[in-house]
Amino acid sequence: MPDTVTPKEQLTAYQRWELPAFDVVKAVEPPPINLPTAAQIEHIHMQAHEEGYQAGYVEGMKQAGTEAQRIAKILESLNKELQNVDQQIAQDLLNLALEIAKQMLQQALKIKPELLLSVVHAAIGELPYFNQNAHLVLHSDDAALLRTSMGEQLLHAGWKVFEDNQIERGGCRVETAHSQIDATLPKRWQRVVASIGQDNAWLES
Repeated sequence: MPDTVTPKEQLTAYQRWELPAFDVVKAVEPPPINLPTAAQIEHIHMQAHEEGYQAGYVEGMKQAGTEAQRIAKILESLNKELQNVDQQIAQDLLNLALEIAKQMLQQALKIKPELLLSVVHAAIGELPYFNQNAHLVLHSDDAALLRTSMGEQLLHAGWKVFEDNQIERGGCRVETAHSQIDATLPKRWQRVVASIGQDNAWLES
């Protein structure tokens, strides 16, 4: 096809007029797309997995630390409760032992009332010196036992025996002009329990 346009007036009878030709515009080729290789895809996958693992690891460690602190507080509280329980059990056992000792002492005095004699000797021994005209005050039943066992000795020393049934059997009170020894059961019991740091009254039983 001719590149120049022939005017219509110059055309012969045998020439046909044609529209001028236009240059054909070449299609613009798109830039090539570089698809990742299998190795690159695997690398991307591994990198994403590693990043996700690290993020999950950090979050997991954070949660684990929080949970560990919570468990530590629970264990600390439990340990304190166990210590309190141990102390309470020990105190309960001690109270039980004191009650048993108290009952055994009362039964022993009923079975062997002559145990009073050692109490009287101990009470006399607590005096600064042997006082004449001293008074022994004790239960009437114990007074009869004392007169039978130590009557002559007390009479020779000028001691007098007085009866007071408000004093429980097994105990006594020694009175002189200058001092008084309380050897009643409640008082002696109080001294025993006080020596081990307890406060267990005799009359509680």
